[in-house]
Amino acid sequence: MAIGGTLSLNHLAHALLAGDDAAIRLGGVLGDFVRGQPDPAWYPPRVISGIRLHRAIDAYTDAHPDVLAAKACLPQPYRRYAGILLDMWFDYRLAQEFPYWSEQPLADFSDRLRGLLREHDALLPPALQRFVRYMEANDLPAGYADRAVLGRALAGIGQRLSRANPLDGALPLLVAREVELQRCFDAFFPQLQDFAREWIELQLT
Repeated sequence: MAIGGTLSLNHLAHALLAGDDAAIRLGGVLGDFVRGQPDPAWYPPRVISGIRLHRAIDAYTDAHPDVLAAKACLPQPYRRYAGILLDMWFDYRLAQEFPYWSEQPLADFSDRLRGLLREHDALLPPALQRFVRYMEANDLPAGYADRAVLGRALAGIGQRLSRANPLDGALPLLVAREVELQRCFDAFFPQLQDFAREWIELQLT
């Protein structure tokens, strides 16, 4: 899910939607950190496919009626930052309900994802190398299941934005809208899974 043309923040969702192919999953995380066309002299073909999958997922998500409905239920001034808020909230819900969405335990999935990134450290842009250290320090993406971690992450993002914003106080709003947001997530995410699965089948078979 894209954030107003910048980075998306739902790393857990992108990693899960990439499926079981490690190279595609690596590309799914790299998609936040690679600008323009990926260099085929630097990235292996299936990693590039993962980057392209990431972008296809973002485009599908941004236009999805349930996501647009979720954004519309947020009042101003929060609606301006709805992309950030929904990215983070949906990863929180995905982490909370991970046994429903994956046969793999969340802790194992999280450990293996960080291990994959460490294994391919030489391919990672500096910003992603720094983010991997942040992931290690905060047990991410498994840590997204903790509402307190979500609140701290939103506050941290707000501090990094150039203009004044309400992100440090957004968690109570998301909690207050939990029923509406959960309804949107439950309707949307299975369709997103189908989209990603079909994209992989069409592009890579």
